[in-house]
Amino acid sequence: MNFNKLIDVFMFREGTDEETYETMQPVITTGSVVWGVLLRTAIIILLSLFIIEQFDLREYWWLSAFAIWAGAAYPGWRQYQKFQEKMKKFEEETLCGSCRYLDTSSQLCKIYDEHPTKDYIPCEGLNWEPKQSDNE
Repeated sequence: MNFNKLIDVFMFREGTDEETYETMQPVITTGSVVWGVLLRTAIIILLSLFIIEQFDLREYWWLSAFAIWAGAAYPGWRQYQKFQEKMKKFEEETLCGSCRYLDTSSQLCKIYDEHPTKDYIPCEGLNWEPKQSDNE
C-alpha cells in the first residue's frame, strides 16, 4: 500500500476513475473501508488515552466513544455506502458486472484474480458466465 492510498483511506477520499484506469485496481474496496475504520479507531483511542491521562479527564471517558463514532465508524459507514452504490453502477454498466465470477466485495474476478474496470475485462469476455438467479 503506497502512502497516497493510505492518505486517501485516512482522509475519507475516494479514488477517481482516472486513478483506477492507470493502476487497473479499484481505489476503494470493502477491505480498504475496514482498514480505514480500524486505523482511525486506533489513532482515536491512542489520542484519547493520552489526553485523558494527561489532563486527568477520567470522568469524560464517554467523549472517546463519541469521537470513535464521529471520526471512524460513521465516516466508514458512509464510505461503504458510496462503495456499494459504485459497485451497483459498475454491475449495470459492464460485462463483468453480470458475470458469476465477479466478487463484488473486492471488485475482483475470481478466475483471473484481477480487478476489472470499465475499460478492462480480464478474460476479454471469453470466460463470461451469467449470474445464477435466486429462483433457479
